[in-house]
Amino acid sequence: MLTVIRMISEALIKAERSKNTLPEMIDVILSSGEAALKKTPDLLPVLKEAGVVDSGGMGLLAIFRGFKMALEGEVSYNILDVATEAEESESTEVYSEAIDIPDTSEIKYGYCTELFIINLFNVPTDEEIDKLREKLSRIGDSVVVAFDEGFVKIHVHTSTPGKVLQLALCLGELQNIKIENMLEQNREMHRKLKSNEKEYAIVTVCAGEGIKSLFNDLGVHSVITGGQTMNPSIESIEKAIKRSNAKNVFILPNNSNIILAAQQAAALTNGRNIVVIPTKSIMQGISAVMAFNNDLDAATNVNRMNDALNKVISGAVTYSVRSTDFEGKHINEGDIIGILNNKIEVVGTEIKQVSLDLLKAMIDSFGSDDPIVTVLFGEDINQADADDLVSTIEGDYEDAEFIHQYGGQPLYYYYFSVE
Repeated sequence: MLTVIRMISEALIKAERSKNTLPEMIDVILSSGEAALKKTPDLLPVLKEAGVVDSGGMGLLAIFRGFKMALEGEVSYNILDVATEAEESESTEVYSEAIDIPDTSEIKYGYCTELFIINLFNVPTDEEIDKLREKLSRIGDSVVVAFDEGFVKIHVHTSTPGKVLQLALCLGELQNIKIENMLEQNREMHRKLKSNEKEYAIVTVCAGEGIKSLFNDLGVHSVITGGQTMNPSIESIEKAIKRSNAKNVFILPNNSNIILAAQQAAALTNGRNIVVIPTKSIMQGISAVMAFNNDLDAATNVNRMNDALNKVISGAVTYSVRSTDFEGKHINEGDIIGILNNKIEVVGTEIKQVSLDLLKAMIDSFGSDDPIVTVLFGEDINQADADDLVSTIEGDYEDAEFIHQYGGQPLYYYYFSVE
């Protein structure tokens, strides 16, 4: 565990020079910690022989994963309680992914068995230790047999703890015997989950610290990092559904390329009502969340959220990564493009001008008085430029209400919505 901490510290010192944000620093902790954990078998022969990683280091990473989940609003109950229970039992099955708890049917061996053998009859040879380890492996897994000065320590997950004690008695006297029922621990965790189960949860996909904060402020329970060019996996969406711990879960993909993955993840999750709201943009997702009402039934909320996303006009400003011809428009690599409802509407060379032209097209197509225009500016746009853009367009549309704030999204200079 100390090695894992040291390697994390070294990675953080380097990252600090880059002035990373807190969420980015947590990502550094996790990535460097996982890399360090994988190296622990090479640093401690007993771990390599047993084919396992350091349990203390694994427990430490479970706590850091809990920090990240808390930052992203994904914690459905006290993650530290789960990590503590796991550390005390040293059972990886108990806290798999810290909160993604398996069913009891998935636990092959039900008893975490630990003990010391003291007052040894004879100093065991390496061959005798290997033979004991081999016998334990036949009746369990997660086997660790460590010999030190005058004692042997055993750790094994098994269905027959009595056989473990019999094998140990062949070497000496037994001390500090601890046998924990992991099946019952698992049932207790499921009982805790059930007792804390919510009626509703919303899972959404987005990129950008400002947008994540906005979704969290609107009451989203789980935010998955992803979007254009970095679509989340089916597995990550499925885990977010499980972590939400709710009877009814609404998934907002916020990108047409993610809708299918969200639907497949929903199909893999049993025992809950999972509904994929087919949002194709961040702005549709925000409108859908704002339409949600915790006091209404699930079917009514589905209708409200679908109605909201269909009423909003979405726009985005980005750049072209290659030269191409699209719908009669020639686009050069590096050109600025304005996208209206997922179709290229404006092409130019200046961010501000393309943004103004796109906003005008969106407001003019809205066809109603007093529209609400929302502007989210990305990580490559500063506050002054965003203020200048909004003040310029406000002069042409005095009846419109403009809201603009930091989104922090990569790749896209602006996200726009008109509703």
